[in-house]
Amino acid sequence: MSDIFVVGALHLDVVVEAPRLPMLDETLFGDSVAYRFGGKGGNQALAAARMGAQVSMAGRVGEDAFAGRVLEVLQASGVDLSQVRQVPGATGMSVAIVEAAGDYGAVVVSGVNQTIAAAEVDAGSARIVLLQNEFPEAVNLAVVRRKAPVMKVVLNAAPARATATELLRGVDVLIVNRVEAAQMTGVTAEGLDPEGAAVALQAFGPSAVVVTLGADGAVVLEEDRLDWVRPPLCATGSAHGAGDTFVGTLAAEMAGGQSLQDAAGFAAAAAAFFVGLEPDARPAMTRASVGTWLSTL
Repeated sequence: MSDIFVVGALHLDVVVEAPRLPMLDETLFGDSVAYRFGGKGGNQALAAARMGAQVSMAGRVGEDAFAGRVLEVLQASGVDLSQVRQVPGATGMSVAIVEAAGDYGAVVVSGVNQTIAAAEVDAGSARIVLLQNEFPEAVNLAVVRRKAPVMKVVLNAAPARATATELLRGVDVLIVNRVEAAQMTGVTAEGLDPEGAAVALQAFGPSAVVVTLGADGAVVLEEDRLDWVRPPLCATGSAHGAGDTFVGTLAAEMAGGQSLQDAAGFAAAAAAFFVGLEPDARPAMTRASVGTWLSTL
């Protein structure tokens, strides 16, 4: 039995470092390029596995050069790939531009991720099922409809899109960042009140809501209890992938029996630790290394 079952997209990310994001019609010279494992589902599965959880995954890759790299990374992490299929077509990919300060923008091309069928997905008896919005909503709905009574469903509603009421009512924990919270509640990101957004989102149906705020931490609303979690200060680095680190770590902590508030607190610390690491050091990140770092602060 897996602790966590992830249903999500798999990509190979093309990450370009540049002084800033280009303006419309502008050609900007970048500083470097790297090819990295990605996709929200894949990144969150890896993060959960690094935190010690037993993780299974359902997803698709294509029959191209990108697929081999994606599968190699997953296999090395120990994630169960019995429901990851290789099919004709292009593996999903994204192009991310990372600014010197660490902020980024990205464009995703889903490829064969959009072709998965709900009938292919079986969460079994996993404690936590982790969903995102990079898959067709019909797949997420099917998973929620079939969930076992003791199963917790975590939806990272990223990227933001119109979401069926039935899906939101079947979700135990909804996780969004400030942009997604703003889009789902109809306000601007600049004018977002994180606490008010959490209350508004909970009214849509999920049992609990987490609004992530980058270096400012997160707002956690469960039933009538609202908490702020604040991450430790960390060295400046690329934030690309930090959100997925937060989500995967939170799921792993919940699967290990932690309360949502405690899970979110450790997840915020893990995301801060992740940002401070050099990209080449991130694959070696573990729950123990996060704990050791926290003990030095």
